[in-house]
Amino acid sequence: MKKEKVHDNSQHITRKFGPAYLALKNKITIYILTGMLVVFGLFSYVQMPRESFPEIAVPYVFIQTIYPGNSPVDIENLITRPIEKELKGMDGVKQVSSASYQDVSTIVVEFNTDVEIKQALQDTKDNVDKARSDLPGDLEDDPLVMDLDFSEFPILNVNISGDFSMRDLKKYAEILQDEFESLPEISEANIRGIDDREIQVNVDPYKMEARGITYDDIALALQMENVTIGAGEFTADQTRRVVRTEADYTNMDQIRNTIIKLNEGKPVYVREVADVVDGYKEKSTISRLDNRPVVTLALVKKSGANILDATAKIRNILDEQVEQGYLPRNLEIIVTDDMSTYIKNDIATLENSIIMGMILVIFVLFLFLGFRNALFSGLAIPMSMFISFVILDQMGITLNSMVLYGLILALGMLVDNAIVVVENVYRLHGLGYSTLSATKKGVSEIAYPIISSTLTTLAAFVPLMFWEGIVGEFMGILPQTLIVVLASSLFVALVLNPPFIARFMKIDDIRRKVDWKKTVKHAVILTAIAAVFYLAKIYLLGNLIMTVALLMVLNVLVFRPWARWFQTRFLVWLENFYERQLRSALTGWKPILYFGGTFLLLVVSIWFYGVRQPSVVFFPSTDPQTIYVTMELPLGTSIDRTDVVSRQVEDIINRTLEPYQSIVKSVTTSVGNGKGGMFENDQSPNKSLTSISFVEFKLRDGINTAEIMRELSGNLRGFVGAKIFVEQEENGPPVGADVNIEVSGDDFEQLIKITDDFMNRINRDNIPGLEELKLDINVNQPEMLVKVDRDKARRYELSTQEIAMALRNSLYGYDVGDFKDGEDEYDIFIRLKEEYRNDVSTLMNQKLMVEGNSIPISALADFEYSSTYDKVNRIDHKRVLTISSNVTEGFNANEVNARIRQVLASYEMPGGYDYAFTGEQQEQDESSDFLLFALLVAVALIGLIMVTQFNSFIRPMIIMITVLFSTIGVFLGLAIFKMEFVIIMTGIGIISLAGIVVNNGIVLIDYIDLMRKRRRDELNYSEGAFLPVKEEIECLVIAGKTRLRPVLLTAITTVLGLVPLAVGFNFDFITLYTHFDPDFSLGGESVAFWGPMSWTVIFGLSFATFLTLLIAPVMYMLTIRINYRIKKWTGMLPEENQPQAEIGEAKS
Repeated sequence: MKKEKVHDNSQHITRKFGPAYLALKNKITIYILTGMLVVFGLFSYVQMPRESFPEIAVPYVFIQTIYPGNSPVDIENLITRPIEKELKGMDGVKQVSSASYQDVSTIVVEFNTDVEIKQALQDTKDNVDKARSDLPGDLEDDPLVMDLDFSEFPILNVNISGDFSMRDLKKYAEILQDEFESLPEISEANIRGIDDREIQVNVDPYKMEARGITYDDIALALQMENVTIGAGEFTADQTRRVVRTEADYTNMDQIRNTIIKLNEGKPVYVREVADVVDGYKEKSTISRLDNRPVVTLALVKKSGANILDATAKIRNILDEQVEQGYLPRNLEIIVTDDMSTYIKNDIATLENSIIMGMILVIFVLFLFLGFRNALFSGLAIPMSMFISFVILDQMGITLNSMVLYGLILALGMLVDNAIVVVENVYRLHGLGYSTLSATKKGVSEIAYPIISSTLTTLAAFVPLMFWEGIVGEFMGILPQTLIVVLASSLFVALVLNPPFIARFMKIDDIRRKVDWKKTVKHAVILTAIAAVFYLAKIYLLGNLIMTVALLMVLNVLVFRPWARWFQTRFLVWLENFYERQLRSALTGWKPILYFGGTFLLLVVSIWFYGVRQPSVVFFPSTDPQTIYVTMELPLGTSIDRTDVVSRQVEDIINRTLEPYQSIVKSVTTSVGNGKGGMFENDQSPNKSLTSISFVEFKLRDGINTAEIMRELSGNLRGFVGAKIFVEQEENGPPVGADVNIEVSGDDFEQLIKITDDFMNRINRDNIPGLEELKLDINVNQPEMLVKVDRDKARRYELSTQEIAMALRNSLYGYDVGDFKDGEDEYDIFIRLKEEYRNDVSTLMNQKLMVEGNSIPISALADFEYSSTYDKVNRIDHKRVLTISSNVTEGFNANEVNARIRQVLASYEMPGGYDYAFTGEQQEQDESSDFLLFALLVAVALIGLIMVTQFNSFIRPMIIMITVLFSTIGVFLGLAIFKMEFVIIMTGIGIISLAGIVVNNGIVLIDYIDLMRKRRRDELNYSEGAFLPVKEEIECLVIAGKTRLRPVLLTAITTVLGLVPLAVGFNFDFITLYTHFDPDFSLGGESVAFWGPMSWTVIFGLSFATFLTLLIAPVMYMLTIRINYRIKKWTGMLPEENQPQAEIGEAKS
């Protein structure tokens, strides 16, 4: 077909886009700028810290006060309440929660997210200082006030073991601890499995009584002798010298031979009344790895640290310490729970999904636009990403899964603008415009619509940036990434790309005959170059060059013939088919039928989705990477007894895991620790935690770790004498248990009664899927209550405090100084010998010295055995008890909570007491409300932008109805494929969908307006006049047919960009090019986590493409008809339309 020559200064250039004209005038500058952005982008990408999930920066302030020798209730009254009283009037506080334990008060102040953490910390310190006068006068240390940083968490454990004494293992652990803590990335290295060294002065009460010695006598003697004091300076023989008395304890005999006092002129030595032992503090933890005792160092990273760099340095330290002889070569060192492994896998999966998505997107562009034009459009992908990496790095954002998923979600969208520009320029070039004029006209025609469409997409994500709380901090990186990437893509499409298009675009390259000789020549040269790299064993470059050579050959043999058939036959057929369908839909009464049928389909899809009773969850569940088995024995159980029972539990665990040994990475046990919550100190001798780590998903040979967890739960369910809980790691931010019921009030006894009633009711109902209910306190903490007879005590001039401190010194003991061993210092601690500490008779009969007389404590006080609470929890100044439970794998937490609500609905709460579902349910409700609000705000912003662009209410309404109809695809897709409705992921997917669907609608509607305006100009009609029916239809058909390719392209590229992640298509390009191993696999944790959001967009966008191409023109035609009738009835028809037949009555 002969093309009509069009002059470059055509009168149809009705718009001019200044930035593109400026870029075209300064091509060299743009070329240099592009190169600089590539370099800076690569640099930013390489040096950005890597982590699985973004660092959470919610302002929390932690207050800890230690007051030894006091019960939880005493701690509450003496410490917690006075501090809480001063915190009450602080600004910006969201919640104050506290826990009063034996000897310790902890308070956590959560501030609103708009409060700066430094200001929150300072305000809290100021208010705690105000409370100091109300705290006990004998409080040894002031309350510790510090901010809580969620980004500081353990990144790996270093376990050491071997044929060594515990003291040697401790020494080696301390050597490593010093090295690790010297790293700038490491906050602390905590040693577990062995306790700190301690010099113990274990007193014999009978020997002490026989010699008339008291604790204070021993303490004073040791303190007076264990000193280093500077006395000043003096000058002698013209030399100025410093005078210093040095008498620090450096060996055991010095302590043993210390004289306490003289009895009748005879010295009493420490060794006569006490055993001096070089030992360890009371055992608090026991660690095992695969049934072997180990000493563990848990390494915690600093905020903002690069985990991959940190773990690499840690492993280097381990190697260097062995090579340099600081650690023996036969010391077994095993690294477990290495976060860097998971991070590398997560990031590699997402990076490979990006690469695969790019390949699919560029291949589709090639089919639609040809090789050169596909490159022009595809250039937007890496360029937008390079610019984004520079900006995100400057914003202090790490490279995490949220950022990478944002890039994947934007993958199809960020080429949309480039596609529309390139396709429009290509079309004009085909009409006879020179490349420069086609570029100027093509960019100018489309610039403002795509700016508007991009702004509408950004408007969909802007509200998500104001998401508060932990979930908001967790998910907030996603909209930030999308906004940066899409804004970058707009800059690329309208500024960077035009000079390249004007310089390199050619027409009809798909029909051009290929120079076979030239192709073969280039392929042979590249193969020879690759062979050189292979011989040099540089496989990466060799494989890359061979890939280029192979693609050159495949392009000639396969890709070009496919593209030629696709462009010259399939697309031509598709355009003609679309034209026929659209013409048919626009004539007569069919527009009403099409619109009504679509609306009916929306109603049916919602009904069908409701009938299928979809499972609604907060965050998606994945196959466990780690399973935690927590065991809890009755309070008061010794750590040694807990260790015995823990080994029995481990035997069951090992028998269960025996068939799955091929996928088990490690089994670690920590006796003396529980799993704990976000702010919970869960260290207790009656608890143990066993962690089972599995290899990564692709190495599991199809074994489902969720099934292993269910089997493990079943095998442990009948264990007698201990509470056992089996859980997996949390997905997403920490939000609490699946079931979490907080009961608040003042009286503890009443609270216990209510919670007992609740638990009995729930357990009687036998709710399927509910694991064992837990109460967050233990009401049976064994205690011995000593009651002092004040009258008797005062007769001997003794106070209750003196008697209490005597008991405390006997049991708990006290620190009387430091023992020096080289550069290290260790506590010297006095207390009763262990055999006497556990003997009630000895405790109560020990003598108090009063004016030379000894009086037994039993003469002044009685005791009784009772039970108390292990802690007192408070939230917002009210006492709170919490009932919690997880939900068994395979059951829905929302359904379980709904059933519990029904069970508790009939319970009559006493006055002043209340209960609420918190934890995950509270976060879910708050997130649902926010997402609904964000959707409404996004719709309002999108509508405002479109009204501003079109200066019309009708056009934006057409596009917004298209967005509403796009949910048909979402509901039908989720229902047909029986997918869960994941509140966070599906909700964000729907909001994203709204922004994406609007794009094509704006471009199409704007072009329809442009075609109608041009046709009115050609017919000399006034602004606002109606065209003849056939002309109206023709404008709609031409606009639809013209925009068919870009609309299809933008939809297909967006969908294909998400498909690799949605289906879990894992293809490792790095290992393919370095080791000839593609490491291909399907599925994985990323699919379970990101799949719901991906499928939401895929389902909705696939259906919305049909709506944009067919229903949007139909709705446009309906608005023309309605507008025509209104103006006719009101007598406001333009002059040109007076004799015209009614549009609604016209025949095509």
